[in-house]
This record gives sequence, structure tokens and C-alpha cells, in this order.
Amino acid sequence: MADYGELRTVKQMASEAVFLTEGKLRWMIFHAEKNGLNSALIKIGGRVYIDRHQFNVWLESQRMGSVHP
Repeated sequence: MADYGELRTVKQMASEAVFLTEGKLRWMIFHAEKNGLNSALIKIGGRVYIDRHQFNVWLESQRMGSVHP
């Protein structure tokens, strides 16, 4: 279950994560089915919200040298 206090818009997430731009984040969201980011996304009425905790879990899974199932 998502903690709704942890939901961020694309703009909010990009401003909090200094290594991401809005464009890069939107690209990652567009390819979410391929890259696995969809587990961190909630879509409501055409808006995409990012679960910050799940995004961090996904981000950690992208670490080079990590084992992917």
C-alpha cells in the first residue's frame, strides 16, 4: 500500500532528485514497462504520481553489479 505522503509529481520528483531532469524522468516513465519503474508509478486521471519510496527501491535495483532476477 502506498503512503500518499510519499507521492510526488514529475516536477516535484525532479526538483528533489538533483541528478534527474523532468525530461529524463518523463523518458523513464514512458519506458516504465521495459525498465520496471511501473512499480513506483500511480496514474490517476491522466496524471502520473511517483511513489518516492518505491522509486528509491527501483533506483537501488539499477545499481551496477547488482543481481537481477
